[in-house]
Amino acid sequence: MLGIDPGLVNLGWGIIEADRGRMRHVQNGTCHSGTGTLAERLLRLHAALSEVIERHAPETAAVEQTFVNKDAVATLKLGQARAIALLVPAQFGLDVGEYAPNKVKKCVVGVGHADKTQVQHMVKMQLPGVSLASPDAADALAVAICHAFYMRAPVPRVAGGAA
Repeated sequence: MLGIDPGLVNLGWGIIEADRGRMRHVQNGTCHSGTGTLAERLLRLHAALSEVIERHAPETAAVEQTFVNKDAVATLKLGQARAIALLVPAQFGLDVGEYAPNKVKKCVVGVGHADKTQVQHMVKMQLPGVSLASPDAADALAVAICHAFYMRAPVPRVAGGAA
């Protein structure tokens, strides 16, 4: 499972294996867009994330949803980086889940308004021995953990009919 924490400057990614409730860290890192025009930076993120997927061949992906910012320009740029985070896995034929930041934090930490330090601590607890490449990579691993949890959760049945 590939988790992605979208960002225009730093796009975090993390890959885990999940089997019957057990999770194992595979790899994590950060794609950096560098400097240049917005188009050049997005292209670098696209290429770097494509390389991650080619190298690790995940079966599914999940992306953290964007929260609304007070700065409209920054929100728009983050949205464009998020589009890369959604597009690249889709180009490789992966199903892509999306999770709100509070849902990820509640799933990993148990509290929807946990801070980054708490998220990093709980990622390390759930993936023993992990070495976090960056705070963005830690957030991406948290997204992957959340996705693993929801992927194995049973589908609720509606009384008298199919789910």
